[in-house]
Amino acid sequence: MVTENDGAMSELSIRIRSDLTEAMKARDEVTVSTLRMVISAISTASVAGDSAIELSDEQIIDVLRSEGKRRAEAAEVFHEVGRADRAGAERAELAVIERYLPVAMDDAELVTIVAEEVAKVVAAGVSGGRAMGESVKAVRARVGSGADGARVAAAVKAALGS
Repeated sequence: MVTENDGAMSELSIRIRSDLTEAMKARDEVTVSTLRMVISAISTASVAGDSAIELSDEQIIDVLRSEGKRRAEAAEVFHEVGRADRAGAERAELAVIERYLPVAMDDAELVTIVAEEVAKVVAAGVSGGRAMGESVKAVRARVGSGADGARVAAAVKAALGS
């Protein structure tokens, strides 16, 4: 999944670093700590393969989604054990991360795309797990970063009736 680009920093990476500088000047501790964590996660992902590369915006969005999911899960766990202070802190970090994520596709639009792609796969005579895989792949190609993989998979599964 990690591919090399021309070595230039992506627009999203530049924006995150610029926003970190602004947050430092404004003494916004939550934003500063969250963006530092995000930059660290991006750096880790950029050296995860055989060689260090600059991540594309899409790859950075994947890292941001992963970090956002971690914050949401942590907030839920802290809430369940009665640590409202920590849950609030995790939600605040999630809010900072969400500033950099693309707007999520609404459910109606996703369902329409899923129905179209599932119909194509079924019309081609594909069934079972292969139909699920081909449908998810086709839907992901059309929606891009507008919907996360779990939402796409759940919608395809529902459309296939499995």
